[in-house]
Amino acid sequence: MPPDYGAYVQAIIDEGVKVVETAGNNPGSVIRPLKEANIIVIHKCTTIRHAKSAVKLGADFLSIDGFECGGHVGEDDLTNLILLNRARQVLSVPFIASGGFADGHGLAAALALGAEGINMGTRFMCTVEAPIHIKVKEAIVAAQETDTALVMRRWKNTTRLYANKVAKDALKVETQSESGKFEEIAPYVNGKRGQQVFLEGDVDSGVSFLFTLLWYIRVNCCIGMDRRSGYWTDPRHTYVR
Repeated sequence: MPPDYGAYVQAIIDEGVKVVETAGNNPGSVIRPLKEANIIVIHKCTTIRHAKSAVKLGADFLSIDGFECGGHVGEDDLTNLILLNRARQVLSVPFIASGGFADGHGLAAALALGAEGINMGTRFMCTVEAPIHIKVKEAIVAAQETDTALVMRRWKNTTRLYANKVAKDALKVETQSESGKFEEIAPYVNGKRGQQVFLEGDVDSGVSFLFTLLWYIRVNCCIGMDRRSGYWTDPRHTYVR
């Protein structure tokens, strides 16, 4: 059963939320009521075509997601080096760069390509403040750039996951399935199962969305700031490569 997006939108409006990020290739039914309520809308796009459509629908700001990103990567396999350059040339609204960013060098590159800033997800999962299990953070820091897998491409819902045992098993089912039914892979990519990864720390018990440049993340950023400033550091988070 699809989510009741109309109810979500109404709850957002009722609660007085000021800024909302949307996603998907047909966001009109969500963007319009948000704009009528004077809410700022950031739309997430993996192609310039979708970005232009979102602007026509009223999006104020865009998140341009390259193929490097974790989670849903789109179906065109376009990297940020291509997308950001093109976005700078043709878009009439500001945009941020998402996917594969984890440090100041990436930020500088994104700014040079025309973005107003960057969006980081996997990077912040490795902070002391992130409410996920320490074993997950350690696994991210230990991972290499090749430690992700693309699953669900068969159903045009391509998703980049941490290449743990569950993700590899899911990919095997996807490629070998004769029926091609999503129900065969669903138990592997179940969201509730994935949630347990972050709560319990068993990185092979479910799937998790991670971007490709895992090897960028070498030290917890808050620890780095603590070391420079002389502040106390939580010893549970002293993981450095």
